[in-house]
Amino acid sequence: MKHKSQSKKDTINHIHKKYMKLALRLAAHGMFTTGANPRVGCVIVQKDQVVGQAHHQRVGERHAEVLALLAAGHDAKDATAYVTLEPCSHVGKNPPCADALIEAGIKKVVVCNDDPNPLVSGQGFKKLEKAGIKVTRGVLKKKGEALNRGFLHRMRTGLPWVRTKSAQSLDGRTAMANGESYWITGEKARADVQYWRGRSGAVVTGVETVLTDDCQLNFRPGLLSKKYLKLAENKDISQPLRIIIDSELRTPLDARILNQTNEVMIVTTVADKLKLEPYLNSGIRVETMPGANGQVDLQQLCQYLGSQEINEVLIESGATLSGAFLSAGLVDEMIVYTAPVLMGHSGRPLFKLNIEEMSERHHIEVTSIKSLGKDWRLRALPRKEAK
Repeated sequence: MKHKSQSKKDTINHIHKKYMKLALRLAAHGMFTTGANPRVGCVIVQKDQVVGQAHHQRVGERHAEVLALLAAGHDAKDATAYVTLEPCSHVGKNPPCADALIEAGIKKVVVCNDDPNPLVSGQGFKKLEKAGIKVTRGVLKKKGEALNRGFLHRMRTGLPWVRTKSAQSLDGRTAMANGESYWITGEKARADVQYWRGRSGAVVTGVETVLTDDCQLNFRPGLLSKKYLKLAENKDISQPLRIIIDSELRTPLDARILNQTNEVMIVTTVADKLKLEPYLNSGIRVETMPGANGQVDLQQLCQYLGSQEINEVLIESGATLSGAFLSAGLVDEMIVYTAPVLMGHSGRPLFKLNIEEMSERHHIEVTSIKSLGKDWRLRALPRKEAK
């Protein structure tokens, strides 16, 4: 038989999870709009009734806590606030949310994730507790981490969270020997790709993919599955920055990916002004980042993207560029779609890796496998060695 105090604790934990799930669902509505900011939801609860709820939508606009407090009005006094991320304590583009919670007379604050942003990092909690507000931390922490994977990672490391996206046949081929790859997977898998593309601040590809496929790599909300379509409805959504890794500057000026020049950047090793001029005159942003062996410095690129406050990066490229990111230790997560087809031994591989011995193989930790129509989606984390 459970002790009464334990039973009461279990009840409180159940209530906390119930309302935090709602706050996380609200936060997810900023999936495609918050940009550099974290996705945050807030629920104000008074006597087991929701009296206010909101989510942060985009940079410069009011934070979730302030919007939820406005919705709650006078009912916020002595209420409990459920927030998916530690309330901010500093003056940025908005006043501190911790101050707003204090001024509203909130009695308790329940939080999903601590904010590693050096401008916040524990200061929000200290301010709340100093004002006599009881703070509970870490409720549904893993779910919050998944929601804000890129923001939290960038605050901790200065680098964006980098995912590779690949589609392969059952025998591990991503294209035929001549580069043909249209389409390996079915509609449901391709709809799923739109979700990962849409939540990314940047999508990276190589010039070979541009030359072979004349791809656009834009986010198409209308193709999202029903599960995610509601997160994009009636929203002003910006496209992710499309980045072309083009060491020798071979991207055709009439390539479809260059149609919207304000959303595209070419990264090259070329510094010659005459070679750069046609692109610059066309309004195309070009960054020169020379690295070893005449290739773009991928480490420098990731550092640059972090400095530009890009939280999540999706690599959609061929085996060579994906393999280069993986070999450089810059890949945080792998997403692999596998179709039930065979494409033969001459087809192109998933990653181009220089591996000669078993001891050099790359280990991965599979985090999920999901069926999407006739295909499967595998998500995995690269590991330096087997666990």
